[in-house]
Amino acid sequence: MRKVLVSGATGTIGRSLVKQVEDAGADVRTITRELTDPVALEAALDGVDAMFLLWPFATAEGARELLELVGARRVVYLSSAAARPSEIGIERLIAENAREWTVLRPHAFAANSLRWAEQVRAGVVRQPYGDATFSPIHERDVAAVAVRALLGEGHHGAVYTLTGPRPMTQREQARAIGAAIGRPVRWEEEPPEEARTRLVKLGWPEQAVDEMLRALAEPGPATGTVEEVTGAPASTFETWASEHAADFLGSMRAARIHEYGDASVISLDEVPVPKPGPGEVLIRVAATSFNPSEVGLRMGLLREVFGGTLPHTLGWDVAGTVVTGAGDFAPGDRVIGLIDGAAAGYAVAKASLLTSAPERIPLADAAAVPVAGLTAWQAVFEHARIGRGSRVLINGAGGGAWGCSPFSWPSMRARTWWRPRARAARRPYGGWAPTRSWTTPPLPCRAATTC
Repeated sequence: MRKVLVSGATGTIGRSLVKQVEDAGADVRTITRELTDPVALEAALDGVDAMFLLWPFATAEGARELLELVGARRVVYLSSAAARPSEIGIERLIAENAREWTVLRPHAFAANSLRWAEQVRAGVVRQPYGDATFSPIHERDVAAVAVRALLGEGHHGAVYTLTGPRPMTQREQARAIGAAIGRPVRWEEEPPEEARTRLVKLGWPEQAVDEMLRALAEPGPATGTVEEVTGAPASTFETWASEHAADFLGSMRAARIHEYGDASVISLDEVPVPKPGPGEVLIRVAATSFNPSEVGLRMGLLREVFGGTLPHTLGWDVAGTVVTGAGDFAPGDRVIGLIDGAAAGYAVAKASLLTSAPERIPLADAAAVPVAGLTAWQAVFEHARIGRGSRVLINGAGGGAWGCSPFSWPSMRARTWWRPRARAARRPYGGWAPTRSWTTPPLPCRAATTC
């Protein structure tokens, strides 16, 4: 098995790179501060075939000693499109020392827009050069190219210029972020001289500020290198913004308990919007409902059954809209599910725990009906296309799915009785559902469902 050493493993690119290298079946070893510690670095390099190098220092001082230790191994170096003198110096040192080498020169990172997060929450991004065009690149795409260079063949001596798939103005990026989080975000132009004064007051070195402003004033290229190397198109900025929506949303309100007890222990707290992990979906919650089991959990009667720790966010049955997609779900999809922590502005759930919401039921109503009932309703009305006047045989009509579903078959004789509030909620979907015992004479049917 090939062994890869990754420096900067906790950074924006490093985290994605480690996962992708592992997914490719290679062994990963990570380093953080060992770059300037020869003893620790030599130990980390033991048995390693290839190294991903992120040099975190402003100068190339110390790089020669490091690369002499790396010796005759494959090196993939994360440089930059700016090609600063220190970066060019390191590129030359790598070419002199490494057995095989590849240089990555990414242009503007999509993640650079995270510096706007506070302004995005206020609804106005005030920055210079709103009409400047770049092709922002997703950090995952940079990592994907690095994986091919670390583990594949045919990349020795290559200097890859990496960008996203198409140019966008900064103004367009702000709008795309607003679309991803479901809030209007407008651009307000800031004069470059004001931006310079502001950044210097924040502690930025004057040289770095001037360099950044010069880069903003010049349009950036768009290359197809990501697709050429990986075989997959580069991710769009819209995709990146959707995946990082939680970073821009900031905080939300959540109904939580900090101790067990009656309803008085529930508090409405301001908490960070959760960030979805692999295979997880971020949902903008439209509504949630509380069931009897959750009352028992809140009172501390079911700790051994449900586990969990305090503070705990309430809410199990959820209906909402996907913000960050995963699995079969894309941003904008309407979903329902039985998850943990739904009594909040946003919730995270495994995609496997969700299903598409019924097309004809508002999300606020859908949350009031257990998921089993909603899926039964979908099976009959949206998949089997059963309409008014149809006769349907129900197996298990006394169970929770049937008893909680907003069904209506007017041709049947008997009725189930509902509380006034529940009856009002179901009236738009056809009133209330009659029942019939399976022990009576056969009932002609178009379809049958098992709940």
